[in-house]
Amino acid sequence: MSSASVDAPNQSDATPSKSSASIPPQPLVPLRDRLLYSDKARTQGAGTGEDRELTGDVKNRRKLVWTMVFGFIGAMTLASVKFFFPRVLFEPKTRFSIGFPGDFAMGVDTRYQAAYRIWVVRDAQGIFVLFAKCTHLGCTPDWKETDHKFKCPCHGSGFDMEGVNFEGPAPRPLDRTMVELDASGQLIVDKAMLFPYEQWGDPRARVNV
Repeated sequence: MSSASVDAPNQSDATPSKSSASIPPQPLVPLRDRLLYSDKARTQGAGTGEDRELTGDVKNRRKLVWTMVFGFIGAMTLASVKFFFPRVLFEPKTRFSIGFPGDFAMGVDTRYQAAYRIWVVRDAQGIFVLFAKCTHLGCTPDWKETDHKFKCPCHGSGFDMEGVNFEGPAPRPLDRTMVELDASGQLIVDKAMLFPYEQWGDPRARVNV
């Protein structure tokens, strides 16, 4: 019969091959996870130079922070030193010796102008000391030997050898400092005590020698 001639189904066609059956099915990866994975891989692949740049930036910031910290510590240390050692220790002395009367000739002696801002003047009556500060705005005048006067370089005020103002904007004469003889006969100047023109007659404003 013709039905007997019909071929039986091919067993190889109905049964999967051994090679294909051994491959496990691959899980489906969500699109979001795939995108994240690709971004991570791309970043890691190109991150060598960026990492070095980032590391250098971090080092610079760290260095700046440490610089600020040490600067703050230094400022606090300096403030502590100033607190424990009063400023008066670093200021020039106001009372000092300038030598013996015989060390000074007639006229104006400027040897102590730079160190103590004074002039020692000897006239026929004795010795007095002028404070080298212009009574206009506080500049330091200079003694002009040829003109026989003190001349302020700031605004042109002029003072004679006695310290009396006669030209320029200075409103009054120069101040004199206290001067006296100690037990050894040396001249002692005290700039903490100044005598304006009205007090020039005070015995402490002159030494009679």
